[in-house]
Amino acid sequence: MNSASGQLSSAKAELPTQVAVVMGSDSDLETLKPAIEVLTHFGLNAEVRILSAHRTPLEMMKFAQEAEKNGLKVIIAGAGGAAHLPGMIASLTTIPVIGVPVKSQSLSGVDSMYSILQMPGGIPVATVAIGGGLNAGLLAAQILGTFNSKINKQVAQYRQSMHNQVVSKDKKIQALGAIEYLSQK
Repeated sequence: MNSASGQLSSAKAELPTQVAVVMGSDSDLETLKPAIEVLTHFGLNAEVRILSAHRTPLEMMKFAQEAEKNGLKVIIAGAGGAAHLPGMIASLTTIPVIGVPVKSQSLSGVDSMYSILQMPGGIPVATVAIGGGLNAGLLAAQILGTFNSKINKQVAQYRQSMHNQVVSKDKKIQALGAIEYLSQK
């Protein structure tokens, strides 16, 4: 990870595709882009799909029902508004589903968040913050890391890098003072 810009460097994917990133509309891609980037950083391929629970329900059902057979281990599903996509996919597979509420214009994504959070007992969907594509990608990597020590080590290194950045910034603000620190930002 490039600490100056916060961008992730890209590693060549070495593993078969085990994660899918699914959205109901291409307008959700900007929210899910950080998930795709962090997965790529860890050398993981992501199958990226546009499948609407409302506009393409049969295609969405086929994808979810065949996900395990196709080698997927985790599905990240972003949705705005009614946000049915994560729950519908979760209802059709036993693969872990991570829901990403997409910020909406009318209710700022709170509607999406509640729709994803309020799944009935028996059909869980892990849910990250509104617009939380990055955390969805990291959670998917952590899930895969429980079965792959290389991925687990990469996630640990990623966290250590974040730790080191904060320690460095703390030393700098202590040395410069808050006003000078801000002027150099």
